[in-house]
Amino acid sequence: MARLTVEVGANVQAGQTVVITGHTEHAPLAREIARAAYRAGASRVYPDYVDRHFDRALIELGPEESLGLSSAGDVALLEDLVARQGAVIRIHGEPAPDLLKDLDQTRVGMLMPIDYLRRWRDAVGGRKVNWTIVSLPNPAWALQVFGEPDVERLWKAVEKVVRLDTADPVAAWKAHMERLGKIAAALNERHFDALHYRGPGTDLTVGLLPGSKWWSTDFQTYFGVRHIPNMPTEEVFTSPDRRRAEGRVRSTKPLQFGGTVVKDLQFVFKDGRIIEVNASAGADVIRAQIATDEGAARLGELALVDALSEVGKLGITFFSTLFDENATCHIAFGNGFAFAVDEASRADGLNVSAVHTDFMVGGPEVEVDGIEKNGSRVAILRNEKYQIG
Repeated sequence: MARLTVEVGANVQAGQTVVITGHTEHAPLAREIARAAYRAGASRVYPDYVDRHFDRALIELGPEESLGLSSAGDVALLEDLVARQGAVIRIHGEPAPDLLKDLDQTRVGMLMPIDYLRRWRDAVGGRKVNWTIVSLPNPAWALQVFGEPDVERLWKAVEKVVRLDTADPVAAWKAHMERLGKIAAALNERHFDALHYRGPGTDLTVGLLPGSKWWSTDFQTYFGVRHIPNMPTEEVFTSPDRRRAEGRVRSTKPLQFGGTVVKDLQFVFKDGRIIEVNASAGADVIRAQIATDEGAARLGELALVDALSEVGKLGITFFSTLFDENATCHIAFGNGFAFAVDEASRADGLNVSAVHTDFMVGGPEVEVDGIEKNGSRVAILRNEKYQIG
């Protein structure tokens, strides 16, 4: 996993500075990634650990105004990394899924380092760092997924979806990214004006910008380093017009956020904004998030995933957005991607926010159509199979 992370995901270059972020429980993988990065020629590798128990203490006992504060050290580290054209590797795998569930959920939703996140969104949108996200299975995560702390079973699932179970993972990733690139190209050829999602509890139309471009996660920094931000990744995506979203949408999978599981999430949109939030659990977390800033209640990403997804094939709910968003189609409220639209469209309709939260909206019963400028419709997904390209 460490080699795949360094050589394929982040594609660490000789002489680069690398920052590895994760929970304290992720130290075993972080250490192996550090060794792999040095073998790849990294000049310096820094750990950046967080402890979820500090989050609990702040939410439970700290002042409300501190919930949105950023560490000056983290901001400085990111700014230095951008200046040095460095690499960021993030490790996921929630080590304590239930740690925050008994706390005030509005305060849980308010916990986010806003200044840092804004700078991180700028770094990503400007393609200023090569970066990737990978995961480390752990007993608590396995218990949440399988009902028993079977870490080996979870490792096998993770290895499958990141293609470590193949004879040549590097070749497998190359072929996979070529396929996704062709799907993105087919969507770009159509220049759709909007997408329409239709399914149980869902009837949503989202406008696209004239300069919206479909991408796979085969990224390249402005200084020429290719990398794959999410491992796994099964999506093609774009950023929509923040002003144009109408209707309702129902999430088709639980959403894990900050140690809280949001279930049966539903949104109502009008004039591009979320005007109603409902969920059987965790609604207050989402309501707090969309109140973060003006753009938090608008959409920043539309992503399509088909039935060939290795994550989707497993039929597992991972309770991790990194995995679950790659099992099926998803949408994100909050920040859009500057690189996914042309310069004119950025000024006109690209959403800007400290928030970017993905939620899953796809499934066999959900149909996705492209709407052309003349109003005609073109089927994009039926029964999770692409109808174009």
